[in-house]
Amino acid sequence: VVQALFNTGLLGALLLTIVGSIAWQLVASAFPRAILANPLTYVLLRICLLFESTGICSGAWVLAEIHKRLAGFQRDEVYIGTAEERSKKFLASKSLHIT
Repeated sequence: VVQALFNTGLLGALLLTIVGSIAWQLVASAFPRAILANPLTYVLLRICLLFESTGICSGAWVLAEIHKRLAGFQRDEVYIGTAEERSKKFLASKSLHIT
């Protein structure tokens, strides 16, 4: 079982992802002036902020959309009705309890 896990390459990918994401942070914390003084850093930062502001990089949205399609989810109105419909049902049930 352990050998099968090793053969998938998942552990190597996980280690590479962790080291790759931490390495730049360590370099930036060790040499902050050198990193921030580089004009390319400003350009890359602006590009990253642009992508982040669009929400395109949010993996949760992608996973949610896949899950929605697989599970066949629909909007809340299909399951519980609109706010107006719920209000009418509540008022109708409230009037039944009063009389």
